[in-house]
Amino acid sequence: MTPRTILIVDSHTLVRQGVREILEEHSGLRVVGEVGNGDEAVTVVADHRPDVVLLEVGGAGTDAVTTVRRIRRQSPGTKVIVLSMQERPELLRALLEAGIRGYLLKTVTRHELVAAIQAVDDPERIVLSVSRRSLPEDDGAQPAQLTEREREVLELTARALTNRQIANRLALTEATVKRHLRNIFAKLGAGSRLDAVNRAVLAGLIEPPQNRL
Repeated sequence: MTPRTILIVDSHTLVRQGVREILEEHSGLRVVGEVGNGDEAVTVVADHRPDVVLLEVGGAGTDAVTTVRRIRRQSPGTKVIVLSMQERPELLRALLEAGIRGYLLKTVTRHELVAAIQAVDDPERIVLSVSRRSLPEDDGAQPAQLTEREREVLELTARALTNRQIANRLALTEATVKRHLRNIFAKLGAGSRLDAVNRAVLAGLIEPPQNRL
């Protein structure tokens, strides 16, 4: 099996070395570089096209958003996971809109970090490990109202279950699951399963999906 390639971006050399040591304990992960800022990250991404970029967010959140966009333009297949000590709802919203696939506080364990890297291969999953206060607050618009069944379907969707698995779990038909998802998409204004999960989490309609070993 080809190892998953990873670029570490953090302004602190000691942190980069520590993360590298954690990742290199796993045979399925290979660190292809470690750099200290966004400009260097974009250059390495252009050369190596890593599977995952672990991007530390420093004091300048806007720079992080710009870096994410530049990385995705250089290598659309590269997944960006943000590591942060900050709990800023507006920053989380901007980074999600820029296309990150995960946002982890630096208080996560090494097992949660590895699990997050493994989870982003699923195109329908986003990994959030944040406190409730990190989630963006309502901007004044009336939140969408989901039925209890729709919420159950969406929570299972957030855990990357297929329509068939959701149907089996809830004793429904696949057609019924699809109908619930269509209704959810319409209520949330979502264009995909991942978009629906993101919007529901940001609106506080479901809990952020957790990924633990």
